[in-house]
Amino acid sequence: MTEVRLFATCLAEQFFPAAVSASERLLTDLKLKVKPLNKALCCGQAPFNEGLRDDALELARRFLKAGEPGIPIVVPSGSCASMLKIFYADLLAEEPALRARAGAIRPWIFELSQFLVNVLKVKYVGARYEHRVAYHPSCHLMRELRVREEPRLLLSQVAGLQLVDFRNPEECCGFGGMFAVKFPHISTAMAEDKIARLVESGADTLVANDCGCLMQLGGLIHRQGLGIAVRHLAEILVAR
Repeated sequence: MTEVRLFATCLAEQFFPAAVSASERLLTDLKLKVKPLNKALCCGQAPFNEGLRDDALELARRFLKAGEPGIPIVVPSGSCASMLKIFYADLLAEEPALRARAGAIRPWIFELSQFLVNVLKVKYVGARYEHRVAYHPSCHLMRELRVREEPRLLLSQVAGLQLVDFRNPEECCGFGGMFAVKFPHISTAMAEDKIARLVESGADTLVANDCGCLMQLGGLIHRQGLGIAVRHLAEILVAR
């Protein structure tokens, strides 16, 4: 394997460009030829969750046209990878041609940590990050993709990094896409609970694989003035 496509995702491109550039650098350092999936703007998860199927379908068409079977598509987001691999089956149920195309591409779609550990068989990437790090496992990453240990394995191999545990790590951060907009008080309360446990752990850095989670928790951390860094996993793996 020498070539991969990087699907940056709309949320990362808009709010976490450092995660995109770190993902590209990480894959390039592993001697892969990385090409962006430029014509795929978004996986369509937001309109799909809101019942806007026509809008979601248009985005799915763009993605499926941009990708092709046989070349891995790496996604630095458990949520978006879940949409592509799991929920397209529902979205495309009445679109036989698109459904067939999605079925052919699906085996070639990988979340970043999943690709590194399970496909490339890589755990150590030469990173150094001398901090106390807490890892937040996002809901879609765990429950839809069944990716649990891969991010922790990668973090455990980072020189100088102390991986700290905190209570109830698998509880949702409260983002949930439009859930945070429709139910802001519940969403904020869930994030506050999570951050209280994070502070209790003594971590100085929070790491996750989903930009939605990073935006949700990072925004509240900033408003509370806690001084805890918020980083995407890829940023840690290219730290030197």
